[in-house]
Amino acid sequence: MSGQHFTEPADYGTTPRDPSMPEFVTVYEVGARDGLQNESTLVPVDVKVEFIRRLLAAGLPAVEATSFVHPLRVPQLADADEVATALSDILPTHRLPMLVPNVRGLERALDAGAREIAVFLSATESFAKENLGTDLAGQRVMTEQVIAALPAAMSVRGYVSMCWGDPWEGAVAPAVVVELVRYMLDLGMREVSLGDTIGVASPTRVEELLTMLGGAGVPMSALAVHFHDTYGQALANTVAALRCGVSIVDSSAGGLGGCPFARSATGNLATEDLVWMLDGMGVRTGVDVHEVIRTSAWLSAVMKRPLVSRTATALAAAIAEDDDRREH
Repeated sequence: MSGQHFTEPADYGTTPRDPSMPEFVTVYEVGARDGLQNESTLVPVDVKVEFIRRLLAAGLPAVEATSFVHPLRVPQLADADEVATALSDILPTHRLPMLVPNVRGLERALDAGAREIAVFLSATESFAKENLGTDLAGQRVMTEQVIAALPAAMSVRGYVSMCWGDPWEGAVAPAVVVELVRYMLDLGMREVSLGDTIGVASPTRVEELLTMLGGAGVPMSALAVHFHDTYGQALANTVAALRCGVSIVDSSAGGLGGCPFARSATGNLATEDLVWMLDGMGVRTGVDVHEVIRTSAWLSAVMKRPLVSRTATALAAAIAEDDDRREH
């Protein structure tokens, strides 16, 4: 190996943690579900399962495993039952939430051994119709039916889509999101993730919404943020959210992602970019950024597509060279 590779944020210097930042951030990994759902080439079950196991081995505390949507709606996730069954040995010991749109999806998830589910609602009428095939009132009925059918004490995560903007309706009023989040928490959801589905949020607008949520009595500990990087704002928006008191951030290994029902939605915030930034800011995550990069590089090779994460792109070759040197 020629020269020296710098592959740790500390090699370039870290600054003391800003007291406005949390000491610890929970990284909620969505690559296996939200990341893969928009891929046009079907990913085999064994690859999905290996992807999930590798992500858990990298220290990610929660990996959303799949979604029990209708197979015709999202063909990439038609194998949800098989994926869940292949993970049965680790379902009792790891946090592997599974997304369900309705009671039928919940029944399939429970039959497959799910121990935690996620549900989703839209802040806009247009996306509710595109994503769930119903209106704003109808999506609440579907959600309430799912909650009523849950086994006792089963954990539920909620998503709100289109929190800052919608490709059909434009900007979304913060008050609409505040009311929807309050509704979801009142139903007993563990946490609610605020989705910037098409990536149009800015740090100022993120702060505005979170301030309004706090003013409405929503604890920041009950919120997560889910940013797409359409305009390169995901990291900046994340920092704004963390400084408001949020400490749960959704991300996708390799920056995979998009939404098949919102053509403006591009990739998610990359897990590697998020962890690299937080490591450099003195914020703990418990996630090994090198292992996430190895996982993304492996998946990139399997899927024959380039890495999207800037951190993975910058470090994958150096990490592979170091690994090869150690092996030989």
